[in-house]
Amino acid sequence: MSAPSAPSVAFDAVAVLAGGETLASTLQATMPIDALAWIAIAAFGIALLVRRSDTALPARPLAGAAWLLFGVYWLTMVPYYYADAQSPLQTVLALAALPLCAYTGYLLWSGRDSLFVLTKAVALMGLIYLPAETIPFVRQWLIETTAVQTHYGMELLGYSPGLSEGAAGYESRFAFDPDETVTGRTTYIVLACTGLGSMAIFGGLIAAVAAPLRRKLAAFALAIGVIWLLNLVRNVFIGLATPWGWFQQDVVVSFVTTYLGAEEARVSYLVAHNYISQTLSVVALVGITYLVVKLLPEILEPLEEVLFVLTGTEYDLETALGADVRTDGGPRDP
Repeated sequence: MSAPSAPSVAFDAVAVLAGGETLASTLQATMPIDALAWIAIAAFGIALLVRRSDTALPARPLAGAAWLLFGVYWLTMVPYYYADAQSPLQTVLALAALPLCAYTGYLLWSGRDSLFVLTKAVALMGLIYLPAETIPFVRQWLIETTAVQTHYGMELLGYSPGLSEGAAGYESRFAFDPDETVTGRTTYIVLACTGLGSMAIFGGLIAAVAAPLRRKLAAFALAIGVIWLLNLVRNVFIGLATPWGWFQQDVVVSFVTTYLGAEEARVSYLVAHNYISQTLSVVALVGITYLVVKLLPEILEPLEEVLFVLTGTEYDLETALGADVRTDGGPRDP
């Protein structure tokens, strides 16, 4: 369960440490950062509107500037990921975002118009995620619904801690008795725990490409269903590993406290969340992408652009993956 921040480009974390800690300062600190994200998404939208007017030249510098601003947003998240979340993966990704976004903007500015599809996808991701973060009743409904579903998952495994008020005032905290657990700590759900960030990624990619509506809806339903199920499993895993100290073995505690500067009582949370869950999230992201491609190979176009930005090499992913449907919606030629 991680910081309640703006949209993520990778799978969102699923648990945030409670046990006496509060998100009040984090929420206060991220408010101007969220404004920066909104400005970046708005800039993407303006560039795309200019592009639709068949005036490509001004659209390119506008989109390039939007990408640079988006990279600056991720750079502002580095202190949180490093010091508060203590997540090496998220810290590295946030650090890499600025040069990658700046390079993407440069490529657009230089005339690589194929990147407009990726630009549209990122803009749509933001439009899916940011309203849920900034509209209170939507955020509350998502958080409390996820908390109830996660608690039900715990009950299936024989645990029934009940729910109490979390840091934001929602019924989202798993009310384990600290005197009866190993670490004396527990977790509570924040927006990042709902899986909305991951859903926004696929929603943006699917909505951005040109394809028959029927296949787009099928791909969207598949992605959302798998994300929801995996996110629920991950919430239950971290929600139980944290209070019951599943990773409080001496050798693990010694390593995490000595080399990562963590508190001893946080070790199980950090291992379950920052190392096991986030690593598996990357694997899940690849797996879900492969399933969606089978239904909607059109999303290979923005993915090829991502690979070009990362490697400088052109890829033909449709041929490499053996997609079963041409991007015009018809069957592949034999």
